[in-house]
Amino acid sequence: MNASAQPVADLDLSTLSASLRRWAEEIGFTGFGVTNIDLSADEAFFLDWLRAGFNGEMGYMSRHGIKRSRPAELVPGTVSCISVRMNYWPSESADAWAALADGTVAYVSRYAVGRDYHKVLRARLQKLCDLIQKAVGPFGHRVFTDSAPVLEKALARNAGLGWIGKHTNLIDRNAGSYFFLGEIYLDLKLPVDGPSSAHCGSCSACMPACPTGAIVAPYRLDARRCISYLTIELTGAIPVEFRRAIGNRIYGCDDCQLVCPWNKFARPTAEKDFAVRHGLDDSQLTDLFAWSETEFLEKTRGSAIRRIGYARWLRNIAVALGNAPTSPELVAALSRRARHPSRLVREHVQWALAQHRSAADGAAG
Repeated sequence: MNASAQPVADLDLSTLSASLRRWAEEIGFTGFGVTNIDLSADEAFFLDWLRAGFNGEMGYMSRHGIKRSRPAELVPGTVSCISVRMNYWPSESADAWAALADGTVAYVSRYAVGRDYHKVLRARLQKLCDLIQKAVGPFGHRVFTDSAPVLEKALARNAGLGWIGKHTNLIDRNAGSYFFLGEIYLDLKLPVDGPSSAHCGSCSACMPACPTGAIVAPYRLDARRCISYLTIELTGAIPVEFRRAIGNRIYGCDDCQLVCPWNKFARPTAEKDFAVRHGLDDSQLTDLFAWSETEFLEKTRGSAIRRIGYARWLRNIAVALGNAPTSPELVAALSRRARHPSRLVREHVQWALAQHRSAADGAAG
């Protein structure tokens, strides 16, 4: 951090706070708040979650130790955190429930059908930092967008942007939960906002809605069972026990949010960067499965999807094809990948073909 930063106490705090909110809105953020960096209660919860092994293969969740819950140890000099949110649900996307009900269609979590949010939010956060520096002079800061060991949902809750629901996502009474979060750690002691109160009440709609039972208790998610983890974070074979439950979800899952009553207040994004690309909201599984690696790299350029790589892309679609209604075209599409160079792909293709052989044998019997 920059020790020569101008003390905020020397500034008109009310004027600065009002300016920060206005700038954030002008930049495109749909929520803004400031909090201190005390996360002691959340640290205990997080460490207990790690001890339970709920992070699965996500070793990065424990790699930095307690720096995730102690901002000043991650970025020395940090005394405040600005938390922002930005809506992502694209208004023109195909109806989510209809897509999930059609076994021939690929379901992609709606946060990922447009441009990679990391790129969008990081640029906007830096723009906000530039405006702050204009107002106060040089100051120490670092921006984050799901890109470092940060307890972003806890910070957002403390900054008044929403509460952490039973599905472990952040919810706002007036905006639902379809938004991205971003943070700025800074060495300026800004006036803080009050934390949000919780409003899940007795509702537990998200828990039975999870196809794989990943919400093992209120506010407790076993990532090893979560479809987002299985289709994005997991590098190896998807456990057979979860494949049928995955259905046609090839990248992420929205079910726990789709059933949340508070999302009746969610608003579509105004960001053109999050608009649907390449028909990923309503594509046929067989069409996506036919993409060559070159096509995959081309059509996922600038997308969060590219991070899983081509083999995992085919792995995920193979599982979805195994769950789809049997047809000669579908079986032929799978058969064409039966000798794919990747052992990972071959294993999931063979599983999918076995599902259709079993269905055909059942129909014949």
